Amino acid sequence: MCSCPVLMAELLDVVSREKFAARLAAAGLTPIGIVGEIRRLAAIAVPLDVPRVVADDPDDDHVLACALAARADLIVSGDKHLLGLGNAYQGIAIVTPAQAVQRIGR
Repeated sequence: MCSCPVLMAELLDVVSREKFAARLAAAGLTPIGIVGEIRRLAAIAVPLDVPRVVADDPDDDHVLACALAARADLIVSGDKHLLGLGNAYQGIAIVTPAQAVQRIGR
């Protein structure tokens, strides 16, 4: 698993939203704790360049740049823009979470 500083900041923003507060509290989790644990588990890559690829959602370009910088084997996403790029981006397969589980299970 890999990530980059921009994606970690986006994750913190998302899990800090009010709509998740009650569920996180009930589970004994905090946004900072979640991001910290993912940061501990993930390889952190720092892309040197973020080329424009996804016209409809430029934030997705950071996912692609991170995957390239980390030399990832897979991009696992349910994002329609990333999946809309086809089966791969510059040799890195783009799959849904269900497809990733099938591949890992093989």
